[in-house]
Amino acid sequence: MAEKLFSQEDRDIIIAAIQGAERETSGEIQVHIENHCRGDVMDRAAEVFETLKMHQTKDRNAVLFYLAVQDHKFAILGDSGINHVVPSDFWENIKERMLIEFKKGEFTEGLRMGIEMCGLQLKAHFPFEQKGDINELPDEISFG
Repeated sequence: MAEKLFSQEDRDIIIAAIQGAERETSGEIQVHIENHCRGDVMDRAAEVFETLKMHQTKDRNAVLFYLAVQDHKFAILGDSGINHVVPSDFWENIKERMLIEFKKGEFTEGLRMGIEMCGLQLKAHFPFEQKGDINELPDEISFG
């Protein structure tokens, strides 16, 4: 179900948003989508974060956008490097903006917007360094 919710065009839009944001920063962004989230959404996001090895980035500046579509749950989880430099309400502000789109059924637009907002903060605190900066994590959407 989760994979069917996003057409190839939707996936391309999301991946383009990730790549666009990452062109401006050394930070890493990943999106994981699955049908169900049993238990606390932040706990599940943390499990996915670890499974995807997102905690292994050099500057600990990876961000996960996690969605459980059938349970209507989502979370944004940043690693310690980014969490130390963004305002305490930063992730909640992005979630609120995304939720407006999600309530309209515009999941792709909500994700695109959230990724772009996240990318601006990553750029401000972890600017792209042309020399030696590598893409540490895949840009593809993962499905569970």
